[in-house]
Formats: sequence, structure tokens, C-alpha cells
Amino acid sequence: MTRFTPADLTELITRVFEASQVAPHIARTVAEALVRAEADGISSHGVARVPPYAEQAKCGKVDGFAEPSVERTAAAVLDVDSRIGFAFPAIRLGLDTAAKIVGETGIVAIGIKHSHHFGVAGHHVEDAANKGLVAIAFSNTPAAIAPWGGKTALYGTNPIAFACPRTGGRAPLVIDLSVSTVARGKVVLAAKSGEAIPDDWALDAGGRPTTDAKAALAGSMAPLGGTGAGAKGAALGLMIELLCGALTGSNFGYQGSSFFEPTGAPPSIGHLILVMDPRAFGGGTGFTARAEEMFTAILDQEGTRLPGERRLQRRAASIDGIEIPDALAVELTERARG
Repeated sequence: MTRFTPADLTELITRVFEASQVAPHIARTVAEALVRAEADGISSHGVARVPPYAEQAKCGKVDGFAEPSVERTAAAVLDVDSRIGFAFPAIRLGLDTAAKIVGETGIVAIGIKHSHHFGVAGHHVEDAANKGLVAIAFSNTPAAIAPWGGKTALYGTNPIAFACPRTGGRAPLVIDLSVSTVARGKVVLAAKSGEAIPDDWALDAGGRPTTDAKAALAGSMAPLGGTGAGAKGAALGLMIELLCGALTGSNFGYQGSSFFEPTGAPPSIGHLILVMDPRAFGGGTGFTARAEEMFTAILDQEGTRLPGERRLQRRAASIDGIEIPDALAVELTERARG
């Protein structure tokens, strides 16, 4: 493993993207998002994404120079167009614009269309919660989950994330999950390393549970609930396809191409983020104090913890350095040289 400071790793990845047909300010925005994921221990959404992102930018599957635009189509609705560019600049534009008007409307819906990989969904809602807002986010992804009872993937793994502010200077509560049993990125990493996967993560092309990661990638991911009880997870996947594909005017999962391959048309998927000003609800009776009552009741029970605690521990530890595989470090260095 090769160790980097977060700043040095961000600088290296920025140079990789600049050498791969990405505008400098967009390159840094994307690099910061991937290093943030790595710092939180979410390697499936971290530095391992750099090579496929870079290849897609070089071939034009994602436009590394695309500047997102935003239109306020209703009092509390923002229509953000990623313009086939990276998702992170579009998400930042939408959240920044929403923060300016949510005090007026109480709630803002941000629809983001023609976009790319959503990254760590929890980070986007966490950013909103750091501004005192409550947020929930959805994204669809290229097809990876079959409808319940079927064999052909139509829905993406489709993350859902929620965050809310806390009192006493504490970090926001963040809940981040996908409608698959695990993120597909974990199966991709297992396939690359030749490792077996648990038999409740995925199904092969014949719809049978498999421990072979490569067979899983040729088949479909198990919906939330596993290979034997995933009907509810599949239904959530359908819901998010409608919210992020149909509602935003983007591709459904089965219409979007891979985030990992440089071939095919742009994924052009969608995201939906809802941000709420808690002061506009419940007569302004103090959301954060009420939330802390719930958290206290949870932690009063032995063996419990709040979601995200391990992620915050890993984030704190990353200040001393982030380790990535030697081969990946070498590849990034070579790519940065162009």
C-alpha cells in the first residue's frame, strides 16, 4: 500500500483528470469527492473510480468541460442540467442554489438530469445538514437489479441517503444505503481481485445465487433483503427509477451505460434531492432537540450505535494519511504525466 496525505492525493487525482480532458476546476471538484469517499473508508466510490472516470472523459462518454445549469421552474423546484458532465459540479450547483431559497419556501426539490455517477450519496445530504437543513437524496444508476421474479436487470442499485443536523456541534446524522444488498462497486472490486463474494449479494445470468463476482457482474445484484426476500428492495428500486429517470427527464437504469466502461453512450441518469428547512415545520418547535431525544433513546439500549459512527472514525483517522494499493498509485502517477 502507498500512503498519501489527503491534500497530496487530491492534487495527484486532479492532475490525472486534467490530463484526461477535464477542465481544471472540474477536475479538482471530482478529485475532492473521490478522496472524501476514500477518507470515509468507502473505497468502492473512492480512488478506484479514477481510472474509469478518466477513460470516460478522454473518450467523451462524460464531458469533462460541461458546465451545469440551473433553472427555477417553480417556487420550490430547481431543474439542474448536468449536460452529460460529472455529477459533482451539478450537485454542488443545485445544493448551493437551494440553500439560497429554502428559507423562503421551506422545502426545495432539486432534480438533476443528464448526469453521471452520484458518488457517495451521504456526502451530498451531509453538506445540506451542515447548513442546518434536513435532506434526502435519491439517484438511479445503470441497470443492476432485476424486477422481483425476473432475471434481466432493469433497475440500478439506486442509493438513498438522509441527513439531519445535530446539536452541540456534533456531525450530522447520515444514513446512506442502496436498494441492493451491497453496492455494485464492491462486486467490481472483488472481480478485479479474484475474491469470492457472499452468496446473498448477487445472482448469475440464470437468476441463481452466486459467489463468483464475475458471474455476478454478468447477472444481477440481489435487491435489499437478499436473494430470498428482496421484493421490497426491488420495489424501492422501481420507485427511485421513476423519481430519478422519469421525473427528471433522464435515462432509466436499463437505458444507461456503465460507469466503469469507456464504451457506449453517456449514462445520462438522474438524481433527486429534497432539502427542508426544519424551522418551517411543526411550528418551528425545535427539530434538532427532538431528534436528540430519539438518539438518546437509541443509545440508552446496550449494543446500539447511530448510523455513520464508524464512517466518522475512519474520516478522523484519515487525517494522518490515506493508503491505496501500490499498483493504483503507480497507475495514477503515470496517468498524471499524460
